[in-house]
Amino acid sequence: MRNLRAIALLFAVAAVSVATVLYGGINLAFADAVTVDVSSSLPVFSVSEGKNEFVSSAPSSSAVQPSSSAVAAGGKETALGRVIAKTINPKSAALSYGGVYMKNSSGAKIDIKTELAAGVKIKLQKSSEPQILIMHTHTTESYLPEARDYYTKSDSSRSTDNAKNMAAIGDIIAAKVEAAGFGVIHDTTQHDYPTYSGSYDRSKKTVNEYLKKYPSIKIVIDVHRDALSDGSDKTKLVTDINGKKAAQVMLVMGSQTGPVSGYPNWRQNLRLAMQFHKKLESLYPSLARPMVVASKLYNQHLTTGSMLIEIGTDANSLGEAKYSAELVGNALVALLNDLN
Repeated sequence: MRNLRAIALLFAVAAVSVATVLYGGINLAFADAVTVDVSSSLPVFSVSEGKNEFVSSAPSSSAVQPSSSAVAAGGKETALGRVIAKTINPKSAALSYGGVYMKNSSGAKIDIKTELAAGVKIKLQKSSEPQILIMHTHTTESYLPEARDYYTKSDSSRSTDNAKNMAAIGDIIAAKVEAAGFGVIHDTTQHDYPTYSGSYDRSKKTVNEYLKKYPSIKIVIDVHRDALSDGSDKTKLVTDINGKKAAQVMLVMGSQTGPVSGYPNWRQNLRLAMQFHKKLESLYPSLARPMVVASKLYNQHLTTGSMLIEIGTDANSLGEAKYSAELVGNALVALLNDLN
């Protein structure tokens, strides 16, 4: 019997999948080093360079056993799985220079020092004329209502309530930009509702309409949230900023590589994103995960000032995401002032 249990445990360990990250609708292997905060009675895996490394003993049963606090609503609703808090160390990135940390999965040759030295050609002025567009390809992405170590069936990762989804996050960022004196438009069109398929086609149409109506727009920011899971467990990415928990954020940039065409000026967008990442790291160390460069468009080919930023995951609380939005807004204003 003991041998059978040992064999079963080995199979259970082997079956644990590498966590996956949803980058703007694209699943990529979660390959960044993390620090793990979970119960010592459960199996713990550290993830580094895309491989699972078993670092503690597993329980005799491979079934997920949520903590005793994981029965919600006065015992009326049972947890479906755990929420595990992790912090991704930006310095775990394979590429780094000058406060910029990057995971390059595009296949393109990228030298951070050279790209930073090239600078950003965008020039802004403080004016009510729209210069920044904030929008959401996946507007209905949402968060847990409060910070906890479990999730239930009623904790939907989508919401059409703009007070609970990405529109609420965009409102905070836009308010920061407007208060700093820069003209900003925040579009809250739900491009992923009632159907998720075709979201980028619909958001492309929205962006092009704004660019045609307001030729003064120079920067377009598509604000998303991430999703990260391992089996029935969900992961929230969180760090401590000034004594308060903030959802970690990540810049995701496309490139004209592999099968991607029609995006010859992608490095101009990358340079802007690098400057933004550098500003985030300077003001709020550990808030930003390593930025990702992929062989994708993400509609960033529409301008030479496009960025996609992911704020937290579906397991972060709305409060953690809102706090991050404040910090992101502050860093964005600092960047815009540099371009003024």
